[in-house]
Amino acid sequence: MLLHFYLRYHTSFGQHLFISGNTDELGNGDLSKALPMEYLNDEFWQGSLEIRKKDLPAKLTYKYILKNENQEIIAEWGDDRTIEKIEKDIAELQLVDIWNHAGEYENAFLSAPFAEVLLAGKKPKQSAASDKNHTHIFRVKAPLLKKEEVLCLRGSGERLGDWSDDRIILMNRQGNWWTASLDLTEGSFPIAYKYGIYNVAEQRFVEYEGGNNRLLYSDAQKKKLTILHDGFAQLPNTTWKGSGVAIPVFSLRTDDSFGVGEFTDIKKLADWTSNTGLKLIQLLPVNDTIATHTWEDSYPYAAISAFALHPIYINLSEVAGKAHASAVTGLQDVKDKLNALTVVDYEAVMIVKTKVLKELYELMGAECFESNGYKKFFKTNKHWLQPYAAFCFFRDEYGHSRFNEWPTNAVYEEDEIRKLFATGSATAAELGFYCFVQYQLHLQLEDAANYAHKKGVVLKGDIPIGIYRNGCDAWVAPELYNMEWQAGAPPDDFTAVGQNWGFPTYNWKKMQEDGFGWWKQRFEQMSHYFDAFRIDHILGFFRIWSIPIHAVQGMIGRFVPSIPVHINEFGENGVWFDYQRYCKPFITDEVLAEQFGHLADQVKAAYVIPNGTGGYEFEMKFETQQQLVDHFATLEQNDDNEKIKNGLLDLVANVILFEVEGSQGQEFHFRFGMEKTLTFRHLIPHVQERLRNLYVDYFFRRQDDFWFREAMHKLPWLKAATNMLVCGEDLGMVPDCVPDVMRQLGILSLEIQRMPKDPKKEFFHPNDAPYMSVITPSTHDMSTIRGWWEENRERTALFYTTVMGQWGEPPYYCEAWVNRAIILQHLYSPSMWSIFQLQDLLGMNETLRRENPNDERINNPANPKNYWQYRMHLSLEQLAEASDFNNELRGYLSNAGRI
Repeated sequence: MLLHFYLRYHTSFGQHLFISGNTDELGNGDLSKALPMEYLNDEFWQGSLEIRKKDLPAKLTYKYILKNENQEIIAEWGDDRTIEKIEKDIAELQLVDIWNHAGEYENAFLSAPFAEVLLAGKKPKQSAASDKNHTHIFRVKAPLLKKEEVLCLRGSGERLGDWSDDRIILMNRQGNWWTASLDLTEGSFPIAYKYGIYNVAEQRFVEYEGGNNRLLYSDAQKKKLTILHDGFAQLPNTTWKGSGVAIPVFSLRTDDSFGVGEFTDIKKLADWTSNTGLKLIQLLPVNDTIATHTWEDSYPYAAISAFALHPIYINLSEVAGKAHASAVTGLQDVKDKLNALTVVDYEAVMIVKTKVLKELYELMGAECFESNGYKKFFKTNKHWLQPYAAFCFFRDEYGHSRFNEWPTNAVYEEDEIRKLFATGSATAAELGFYCFVQYQLHLQLEDAANYAHKKGVVLKGDIPIGIYRNGCDAWVAPELYNMEWQAGAPPDDFTAVGQNWGFPTYNWKKMQEDGFGWWKQRFEQMSHYFDAFRIDHILGFFRIWSIPIHAVQGMIGRFVPSIPVHINEFGENGVWFDYQRYCKPFITDEVLAEQFGHLADQVKAAYVIPNGTGGYEFEMKFETQQQLVDHFATLEQNDDNEKIKNGLLDLVANVILFEVEGSQGQEFHFRFGMEKTLTFRHLIPHVQERLRNLYVDYFFRRQDDFWFREAMHKLPWLKAATNMLVCGEDLGMVPDCVPDVMRQLGILSLEIQRMPKDPKKEFFHPNDAPYMSVITPSTHDMSTIRGWWEENRERTALFYTTVMGQWGEPPYYCEAWVNRAIILQHLYSPSMWSIFQLQDLLGMNETLRRENPNDERINNPANPKNYWQYRMHLSLEQLAEASDFNNELRGYLSNAGRI
């Protein structure tokens, strides 16, 4: 059989196109062996091959690949271009296609939340066109049709009805495609045609698609079949809008809670969500974070496993069932005590749940392991479950998770771990406990997700940017991470010293060697429970703020990767390069006096020595921030020592440049916030100005194309690994290339009213939101609407007049009508999704909302020791009974077109 491929695609100079598919002739998925195409004209590229029919797979799947001049490879989006059930007498197959751009809005509506839940209602039955001896198959996608609407085909020529109103060809839905199989042997080519909408309930044609007529050039012959993949019908594609609620699982409260939200509580939240017209529940990460068995493990972004679920979310009664209900009947008093608390007592909850789970394991473990459900779960998840169980065993055996310090098994060996699980092994039963708990968690979260789906509600998860340094993932595959670096964020208005998250950064080159296998497994695991996910700090896929392991504060970091400044550039810009002055902490008597006041002599005596140039340098044992922190941990805690410590930490960072390791003094990175340093302020003005010019070029100009390519080496392949809807948290210092990459890949952006991405604006207005976005007035890392209203009176007054359009002085407190007005602004925005923290929704009601808005905040990023213990002050049962509020909310959603 001859196969001819024609692709409508307008290329630029230096670009080439290829065809990849599941046959040897198309490379069998190996992009390096894809079939090259040839330029035909400005509209088409073409490619041909001959294949024996017996070698043709039952389902031929193929896609097109673009290779740019710089050898960058971009695959078109989707895997739904398939050919099957070809008639035996067909000798020639002609495929006429349109490139599927990942950024097309319609692709979002073929992702899991829409295809499987939100738009998965039954389609109307109709008699579609399917000629027995067809020569052409028309295929086109239109995911946003209404319930009683189908796609239809109209055009020139006898078989297409000559545009007649009473000879409309109805199409049939097959997977993502609307299809019509027609015999055009009597047709006169080229044929003009268009797709349109037909209402089968009213038996009437509704409208044509937009744009010019489509043209079909290929003729019709016996033994030749032409299949057209016409992409998306040109119909309105920004009509669907939905809203959701954001709340961590641990924050949920029900009458039956155990002092913390549990996976089973998601069902009651889904009931309320569905009844009010909301369509989505957004959660924080739910992975296991147990590293220290203390409240510090409450930090949900420090998971010891990217796959395992946190035992704190388990419902003990559900595990016990009726057969072992007696094992949990004596817990009512402690349960009531914990549930009465206003916040989560993490340690108390974990102590009780761990004890009871071990008792249940003794009662149920053997029977559980013999069940088909567990065997399937274990087989599917063995790649992470066995290492995780072993990690937990050693963590508890040795009293900590710092695997480098374990007396045995400090280095992961797969064979050694396999032996621990062997039947008859002394450790097998103990390891089984952790597997048992994970299976029970899986059952409960899966059940909650299925329940939500039946209610027409989808779940959105959260993927942290990093992994915990002393966790299972780092133990199993340390080569996938840069363990000598720490991820964080540069200084900003909220944290003057920057943020140090402590996570090792990703070794992307190593991860790419197996096609990002770890990420694919991670997405696969997540898709069992979630329909969409938020990529925490998506900017890290472009470049990550990397802090040396010896540093404590985020200010001693740089973006990796980034293009450094060469030593020659300083001379070219009129700056005499002085390594000592720019690259070493600038310490003089004047600096010491300014920094330490009356304590300056004490600092000079204990921590610095003269450097021979009229200044000072640190004693060798105090050269790094970590050395200083370790030293001061041994001293008496008083105000003087605290001032000296903080002043010395600042002095370590009192530099202009960081030398690139291994560059032999030839390449450098600028310290972020250079102009705020003491060392910069002591430079003469003309040197300041020239360094400032280099600094601006370094951070805001030279990196953009480089970071664009970095992101395009990762994000397209990661997004293609899952059908979940992908949303990016693109906040902070956003490079210019980020919006373009996200648009190209169809990744939804995050828009926040008080964090405008345009530096010229004080606030972002919801009316300006792009369609492919999630808009929200606050996140878990911020104060709520009410809390923010009280933080800065001057900003509140500006917001009140410029954004809300009000006159006069704003209310001192955020009254319910103010909160409501802000919510409504977001509901009426053009964004696909508006998602609100539950606290912000309750803020619209004077009766339901919490008395003190400061008690509503979940996290403060400026506090690295934040205790994540926020709980709802109402139970979900009480919320469900608040009929007036619920009806009011549903009315707002309906009026805004979000139901």
